[in-house]
Amino acid sequence: MVGITGTNGKSTTTALVHHILKSAGIPTTMGGNIGLPILSQDPLPEGGVYVLELSSYQIDLTQSLDCEVSVLLNVTPDHLDRYDGIDDYAASKARLFAMQSPEHVAVIAAEDDHTGAIAGQIGGKLVLVSSADVKDQSRWPSLQGPHNAQNVAAAVAVARSLGVSDEVTAKALVTYPGLPHRMERIGERNGVLFVNDSKATNPTSAAPALAAYPPAPRKRLHWILGGLPKSDGLDACEPFLDHVKAAYTIGEAGPMFARLLSEKLPVRECEMLVAAVGEAAEAAHPGEVVLLSPACASFDQFKDYEARGDAFRAAVEALR
Repeated sequence: MVGITGTNGKSTTTALVHHILKSAGIPTTMGGNIGLPILSQDPLPEGGVYVLELSSYQIDLTQSLDCEVSVLLNVTPDHLDRYDGIDDYAASKARLFAMQSPEHVAVIAAEDDHTGAIAGQIGGKLVLVSSADVKDQSRWPSLQGPHNAQNVAAAVAVARSLGVSDEVTAKALVTYPGLPHRMERIGERNGVLFVNDSKATNPTSAAPALAAYPPAPRKRLHWILGGLPKSDGLDACEPFLDHVKAAYTIGEAGPMFARLLSEKLPVRECEMLVAAVGEAAEAAHPGEVVLLSPACASFDQFKDYEARGDAFRAAVEALR
């Protein structure tokens, strides 16, 4: 078993590890917080690998999950309505490693204070990874941005721990198709690229999407954001606002985000997603990008982030 947790990136890393193992001819299935519940799936044959995406909620309910490889990507503020502060939330993630036998492998991207502290508590086999380990992401169209560099670094470490050759892994990174609603390239209209990153439900997960489109030689990013806010700021996104040509706010957080951004870049308060898509498409020039990366939950206007992403796709497809 491979267990993968973290505030952001765990779905992509789970799917990527699953894809690498399939490419290597290893029997594998994935489940947990992604796809079908793992215990409802048929058992794998001898030598198979279960790849589990594990939320903190699921780890809280688990008492004896001893993964051969456990992975922690990052810990940033999230689900704080459930936990007594971020330290309590991080402690939930750390339990995945406390349940491991010492001969099993812990893969940790110790790039924030909490993951670094958890790494310092590991008594068994520890593999530290970093987004800086990954060079030249241009080879992997579905794995752009610094957040995906961290996902790739973790997935490569898992593959090596399971005996997959670097050659097989390298080919699998090129063919990985990506997941819906995570930096998903919807298509181009009149030379403008539309990207669905609806899964970015907090500012920390939206920031790497902004970082994936640097401003040189000119700003070209039209950013659609808003929804049900998880915080009262966009601090994680601040370093990348110079990448944004204009912002289009929607949902409950729209007025707050408009106030925060209006002194830094042009903002249009659109309220509804379909209106934001229309205004961004009208303003964007060939070679520019319209990015839905909301930095918010979806529950003010949509039943979930998938429904929000589907509505974005429908709005893009309806453009003339």
